[in-house]
Amino acid sequence: MRIAVCVKQVPDTNEVRIDPVKGTLIREGVPSILNPDDANALEAALQLKDKDKKTEVIVITMGPPQAEDMLRECLAMGADEAYLLSDRAFGGADTCATSTTIAAGIKKLGKIDLVLAGRQAIDGDTAQVGPQVAFRLGLPVVTYVEDIKIKDKGKKAEVKRMLEDGYEVIEIQLPCLLTAVKELNEPRYMTIAGIMNAYKKDITVWDHKAVKLDPADCGLNASPTQVFRSFTPPPKGKGEMLSGTAQKMAATLVDRLKEKHAI
Repeated sequence: MRIAVCVKQVPDTNEVRIDPVKGTLIREGVPSILNPDDANALEAALQLKDKDKKTEVIVITMGPPQAEDMLRECLAMGADEAYLLSDRAFGGADTCATSTTIAAGIKKLGKIDLVLAGRQAIDGDTAQVGPQVAFRLGLPVVTYVEDIKIKDKGKKAEVKRMLEDGYEVIEIQLPCLLTAVKELNEPRYMTIAGIMNAYKKDITVWDHKAVKLDPADCGLNASPTQVFRSFTPPPKGKGEMLSGTAQKMAATLVDRLKEKHAI
């Protein structure tokens, strides 16, 4: 079985800052990490590999050259191969253009039995790229997957799909695309041996020519949606601490709520 895992390098949300004048993300000096949900997708692929040593796990991403660091992290966790789609023509892509590029990269990989991706990326939270990639590849898709079982000698998968008030059990024909949630597993840590081996492997870099994409069909040129401004909400006013007996504080609270016409 050959499994392709779509991964993304994202800014650590604990360190994200926004330029108050330009309204854009300040990426300089902000550490980047492997998108958490993508780590769950990779772990799911590695667990399938643990059960069948013939399984090949391939990670693929679109991003700038520095995304190689994240791909080496994936290799250190146990992935077999890594591919980076990197080209100025890919810059400024929205989810539509991103899925076009990633799908083109997966097609170039050849026969793939299963595509895994995280539910969503923490820097965009759209949850759109996975399903869009499936559409462009002509594959069936199940989102929000919290359990995967391969059945019928690798021809089908039985998955548990998380819902707000329960779950669905779905049987799906392979090849297909599944998006993972954090409840699916606990991603493994890199090992010392894995880190050493990761730096012995080559990462294949493809530009728009390699995946046979016209610059007009990718990046900003093919993005119908654009982010005009990002901003942080203004800080809330300082809270008022009440003191005294319970009866006195309750009466004061009622008065304050009446002043604000809350009651």
